[in-house]
Amino acid sequence: MNIGEKIVAIRSAEKLNQLQFSNLTGINTKTLQNYEQGIVKKYNAEEIQKITQHELFQKYTLWLMNGMTAPEAGQVSPEVEEVRGLRA
Repeated sequence: MNIGEKIVAIRSAEKLNQLQFSNLTGINTKTLQNYEQGIVKKYNAEEIQKITQHELFQKYTLWLMNGMTAPEAGQVSPEVEEVRGLRA
């Protein structure tokens, strides 16, 4: 799964459209679309930090960067978060 696909998964888990995600993170909507469509192959670290530093998305940092989770440390994937939401 590439970064663009992971961003789509995060948006889906948080029930956000591209505009909402863009407004929350400060990532330009066109840039976001390019990431999600796989048009951009090299990701800007500053743009990725905008995601990982936002309080709503911090829980996905480890997964976004390397595909790992550590639920005991509050680091989950969108799939884990969706399952937790269903149990609540």
